[in-house]
Amino acid sequence: MKALLCEAHGPAETLVIRDIAEPSPGPGEVVIAVKAAALNFFDTLIIEGRYQTKPALPFSPSAECAGTIASIGEGVTGWRVGERVAAWLGHGAARESVVVPAQQIVRVPDALDDAQAAGLFVTYGTAMHGLIQRAGLKGGETLAVLGAAGGAGLAAVEIGALLGAHVIACASSADKLALARTHGAQEELDYSSEDPKAGLRRLTEGRGVDVLYDTVGGDLAEPALRAMAWEGRYLVVGFAGGAIPKIALNLLLLKGCDLRGVFWGEFVRREPAAHRRNMERLLDWAANGHIRAHVHAALPLERWTEGFALIGDRKAKGKIILTL
Repeated sequence: MKALLCEAHGPAETLVIRDIAEPSPGPGEVVIAVKAAALNFFDTLIIEGRYQTKPALPFSPSAECAGTIASIGEGVTGWRVGERVAAWLGHGAARESVVVPAQQIVRVPDALDDAQAAGLFVTYGTAMHGLIQRAGLKGGETLAVLGAAGGAGLAAVEIGALLGAHVIACASSADKLALARTHGAQEELDYSSEDPKAGLRRLTEGRGVDVLYDTVGGDLAEPALRAMAWEGRYLVVGFAGGAIPKIALNLLLLKGCDLRGVFWGEFVRREPAAHRRNMERLLDWAANGHIRAHVHAALPLERWTEGFALIGDRKAKGKIILTL
C-alpha cells in the first residue's frame, strides 16, 4: 500500500511516498481503508520536529481520516466491514490503510462525504472543547475568532453560532470574512486594515469581547487581549501567525480576565467520556446539516506539497484534504 512518510525532519518537500506492508488489526482494533486524510496547521510543524508531539521516524502526517472498515480485530463488537467511519489518530493517517483502536472511531453520517468527515475531529473537536469546557460560552455572549476563515477558525465560528453567541469573525481579507459570514458570523473585522483592539472595541460598543478564540497568536495577541471584556476568557488555541507571543500579565489584572489554554489532544486522553459526548453532539449537528465542514481543497496524496503550502502560507479557507 502507499504511504506518505516523514523519514527525516524537514519541510514538506522532503516527504516521500513509499510502498509499505498492509497492516493487520490486533485485538480491539480495526483497519480503515482511508479515503480522505485531513491536514492541520500542526502537520507543518510535526514534520519539522517543531511540535510538542514527536513521533518516531518514519511516520505519516495527518491526524484524522475517514474511510471504510476493511477488517476487524478480535474482541471488536458493534462494527462491520464496509461501514463508513472517521477516526482521530494524532498522526499516521496519510496512507491507504491504517490500524485504529475501535474505541477511537465514529460512524460517519450519510450527509457528510469523506472529505468533510475527515476534517471533523481536530478543528471541530477543538472548537467544542475550547468553547464548552474551557470558555463555558453562554448564549448571548460575544465571541471573537482570530483566523476565522481557516479550518480551526471556521469551526469556532460555526460552533459559537450554534451555541447562541454573537460571533465576530476576524481575518485578513474581505473574501475570508465573507466565507466566515456564510458560516454563522454576525459581524466582521479585517485586521489587515484595522487594529484588532480598536476594531473589537468598536464592534462591542466599548464593552469588549467575552470570549476570544485565537488560532493565530503573533502580533495580533496583545491588541486582541486589550479588547477583552471584564471577566472575559482568552482562549489560546494555536500560533498560525508563526510567533508565540509574550503576554504582559498586568493586562490580565487590569481586565479581570482569564488566559486559558486549549489542548484538545490532551483533553481527549484525560477525559475520553467528555470527548465522546462532544463528538456525539457534533455528529448530530453534522447529520442535521447544522455544520458544513467547509473543504478548501481535496488533493490527491501525490500533491501533498500543495496542501502543506496552502496551510503554511495561510491561504487555506477551511480544511485541506488528501484523498486516496
